[in-house]
Amino acid sequence: MRTNTNRTRELFQKAKQYIPYGVNSNFRYWGDDHTPIIARGAGAYVWDADDNRFIDYRLGFGPIILGHAFPAVTARVAAAIQDGVLFAATTPVEIELAERFTRMTGMEKVRISNTGTEANMHALRIARAFTGREKFIKFEGNYHGNFDYVMFSGPTAKADLLGPRQHPHRLRATEGMPVAIRNYMISLPYNDIELFERAMVEHGEELAAVIVEPIMGNAACILPDQAWLQRLRTLCDEFGAVLIFDEVKTGFRLANGGAQAYFGVRADLAAYAKAMGNGFPISAVAGRDEIMAVVEPGRVAQGGTYCGNVVAASAAAATLEILETEPVIDTIFANGQRLIDGIHAILERAGVPHTVTGVPSMFSVLLGKNEPPADYRGYCEFDAELFGLLGQELIARGVLVDDDPREPWFMSYSHDAAIVDETLNIVEDAVNAVLGPGRQAGLRLAA
Repeated sequence: MRTNTNRTRELFQKAKQYIPYGVNSNFRYWGDDHTPIIARGAGAYVWDADDNRFIDYRLGFGPIILGHAFPAVTARVAAAIQDGVLFAATTPVEIELAERFTRMTGMEKVRISNTGTEANMHALRIARAFTGREKFIKFEGNYHGNFDYVMFSGPTAKADLLGPRQHPHRLRATEGMPVAIRNYMISLPYNDIELFERAMVEHGEELAAVIVEPIMGNAACILPDQAWLQRLRTLCDEFGAVLIFDEVKTGFRLANGGAQAYFGVRADLAAYAKAMGNGFPISAVAGRDEIMAVVEPGRVAQGGTYCGNVVAASAAAATLEILETEPVIDTIFANGQRLIDGIHAILERAGVPHTVTGVPSMFSVLLGKNEPPADYRGYCEFDAELFGLLGQELIARGVLVDDDPREPWFMSYSHDAAIVDETLNIVEDAVNAVLGPGRQAGLRLAA
């Protein structure tokens, strides 16, 4: 158990003097009393400013696929930066990265960028340029980054405000953006073939794209129905719309070829980030040659001062080489399944209705019901408050998860069987403390 947080609280108060709410991303703010200050990481562990150690299952919201400060990656970066980091020109490492990236993903062409938001933003622009159309379909609960066009009915939307399932509302996720841009977007529930088919019949001729998270990475790792995912592909072909996979979280985490390889459904364009660089800031938009060809100087804008910089490109080149030459994904899946099975067993012994959604490399634990949700509205029927109590207990005992069940537990190559077993011992203690006999009264549980 953490016994000292004095330095963490001191630093957080100092941060608030200069940074709004003491964080540089709203997702990092856990309240004035609980926002962490992390000082260092190694492998599967991180340490806060008071040197409290945690087994890390947040992994920076998913980028750390190999482990914190993974030696082969940091060594490659350290060597590369000795010769400079930014030249406003193509470098050999970018070419090396692009060659390996296209081989692993099966995508024909790739442009490197810096963030998942950028990659999705460029993908949508490229799709519009290629088709000459402007509207697109987005699915409830899917998150595609922090740009205005896609910030409607995402993973923070209130379910009771989403409107009728047959005619969903488009709920704005933030103030400060033009409400009128919602008219470019059609919102639909995830995994609903009938409603998707109807929308394509009504709007298909004016659609530039259908954009989808092939696993809902910000809404409890809800899995796609295979038939629905294949229907997206078929109808995009039929109506000439571009199918965009947001692989920011799934890319290089489900398989070396991402969700497309895992589910056997090809996208026309895809956005990648996170696991691509093991924590270094890099992303990519990639796709079919004929579609990517619109990124022509003077025609479609794509660029940025730091796109393909030596630091990020070297990190990604090293990360992808390890992914391609070592059994990273197989190892992660084996240990992730060990953790999932153990969590199932612990919650069953405690008599807690639950389900674990997702895949062994990224999954979510939902409490209150036994059947997995098919869409965001279904997720909202689970007991987030109850999981919040369990999450806080896990954090206090040294297992770093989000106390919000929408955010996945992520696995890395450094989470070995011994660390998983250590985690399960802590999970059992936390479950007994929060959900043991006599502690469930008043909590929303439904079999």
